[in-house]
Amino acid sequence: MRSLPASVRIYEVGPRDGLQNETQPLSLATKLEYIRRLAAAGLREIEATSFVSPRAVPQLADAAELMAGLPVDDRVRYPVLVPNGRGLERAKAAGARAICVFTGASDAFTERNIGMSVATSLAVFQPVLAAAIGDGMWTRAYVSTAFGCPYTGRIDPARVVQVALALAELGADEICIGDTIGVAVPSQVHDLTVRLLDAGLPLDRLAYHFHDTRGTALANVMAGLEERVSTFDSSTGGTGGCPYAPGAAGNLPTEDLVYLLDRLGIEHGVELAGVLDAARFIAAALGRSVVSKVGQAGGWDPATGAATARSATG
Repeated sequence: MRSLPASVRIYEVGPRDGLQNETQPLSLATKLEYIRRLAAAGLREIEATSFVSPRAVPQLADAAELMAGLPVDDRVRYPVLVPNGRGLERAKAAGARAICVFTGASDAFTERNIGMSVATSLAVFQPVLAAAIGDGMWTRAYVSTAFGCPYTGRIDPARVVQVALALAELGADEICIGDTIGVAVPSQVHDLTVRLLDAGLPLDRLAYHFHDTRGTALANVMAGLEERVSTFDSSTGGTGGCPYAPGAAGNLPTEDLVYLLDRLGIEHGVELAGVLDAARFIAAALGRSVVSKVGQAGGWDPATGAATARSATG
């Protein structure tokens, strides 16, 4: 096995990406309790909400109120998604200190998702990122549909590299490459990572966001780890998707990622039992059971052979 990173950052997207498509309204108190449990589990980067139009994402219409109610903890970063300058101003007024912007490698997807071409989105994000950086904010930029588009099919890796470098040139602290519809396989992750690094994107500015739609998310994480990538997105319970990407069901479950890293001996600072507690809490609030593998089976104690952190019904 190739040398793996000694530590990994787990970037939790459950409160934003995990909930954005849910049609069942959740109370502000429920969302805040969910985030509190995530932070208690040791997660130090929790994407909290989105300052897009409430008409577009009604589940996150309470973004400003949520930001006001977040627990004060200097150890935890709460990034928020902003679509444009107006969204940035709303986020700043609500006290956000970290923001994300969202484009893609496919014009067809990006036009459906944010109403503009990739080139136009880059032009729109230039002043947004400049203003955020000028205010001392941490910034992240997503490149969605990096491995496949639900409307046009295969994506040329060179296109992903082009968009990623453009975002890096605009100053984003981190570039997150997304497998939005869950079609990637490990060989593609190896290839794209090498291309990105060879093109000059620093390893410490690269993150991956895998969906487990076809069961390949953890295999793709391993491919990233083998290329020394050390930041991965995940969502407790595997919730999430995208309304503009048919079939984009389910992010990589945080509990499955934590279990893998634990068994590999890679440090990450997150407690599996705490993550499972948060996953079960939000699943119950949504009226469903946790569907992730570790959510069902629990962890495992190699000293005794016993399952750990299982639910009462698990």
